[in-house]
Amino acid sequence: MRMSSERTSTLPAISAITVEAPGRLHMGFLDPGGSLGRAFGSVGVVIEGCGTRVTARPSDDAQIEGATTAEQRERIERYLALLRDAYGGPPVSVQLEQAARAHCGIGSGTQLALAVGTAYAQLVGMSATTAELAQRLGRGARSGIGVLGFDHGGLLVDGGPGRTIAGTATRAALPPLLARQPFPDDWRIVLIDDTTREGLHGDDEKRGLAALPPFPQTLAAHVCHQLLMRVLPGMAQGDFDAFAAGVSEVQQSIGEYFAPVQGGVYSSPAVAAALQAIAANQTAGVGQSSWGPTGFAFVQSSRHADDALAAARAATREHPGIVCSVTRGRNCGARFYAVQQPRFGADAQ
Repeated sequence: MRMSSERTSTLPAISAITVEAPGRLHMGFLDPGGSLGRAFGSVGVVIEGCGTRVTARPSDDAQIEGATTAEQRERIERYLALLRDAYGGPPVSVQLEQAARAHCGIGSGTQLALAVGTAYAQLVGMSATTAELAQRLGRGARSGIGVLGFDHGGLLVDGGPGRTIAGTATRAALPPLLARQPFPDDWRIVLIDDTTREGLHGDDEKRGLAALPPFPQTLAAHVCHQLLMRVLPGMAQGDFDAFAAGVSEVQQSIGEYFAPVQGGVYSSPAVAAALQAIAANQTAGVGQSSWGPTGFAFVQSSRHADDALAAARAATREHPGIVCSVTRGRNCGARFYAVQQPRFGADAQ
């Protein structure tokens, strides 16, 4: 939903804006080694729940409410400083009303940045694109799933960051959207989060990537083959068995590559046990989102989801901190809600 940037007085036309950004599952990189010149490339699914909700208002001074950790507050402060440098405008207060758990593989960092950035741009009357906001706020450097998911929803495939020519210099370009498929209404996703752990992030993530051997071109070819001939056609035609088999094979192959730096195919043994229990009882597409610890199982229906949930909980009964839930794919991106300033006098006619 687009809001007008027209001004009718010295006050902003929008007195408050709420942005609801969805969570996402990152289901794997296509070619981290860039054997054909484009590093990474990725596939992911936007999901219901696990989202971020912020409300922003013009204020006499910048204020941040609702942040539950110092990291959240510091991030929002940094984003507001970058946005004000880029777009000007009055001070903006931000209330963080909902946020996904950080560093668990759901994409909370990108969604927080884009939610704050979108709200700020709308308040000051700037028609900034999501891609522009992502670049200004330092998001989408490797994967485009979070940025693209903010706009589109569904199953997404991106082509990895490339290079664009600006005059005589080159600069990094955000990953392009290569394919999008709507998520079937009947399918469900079981999530297993080990809340006692965090996935690799920051400097640890950089060191982990640097410690890995080159990604074999044969492995990249295998992953892309599974994606192109199983995952995408399976979703396009509602062939769940093909989709699930492709997802599981991609995840197993990529998990084995990353195992040396994350402690195994899955970063959490408890999550691995839950997914193994689900897959032993029914056809499911199982894997880990990003560095984890959140694992996922795509299943064919709500009845299958109930069975999977019971299997996952039984397998992790002795493991504290395991949270199991059921969600579905989301076929739209972020939602925006604006409150317009009341008009007075002649403007109210």
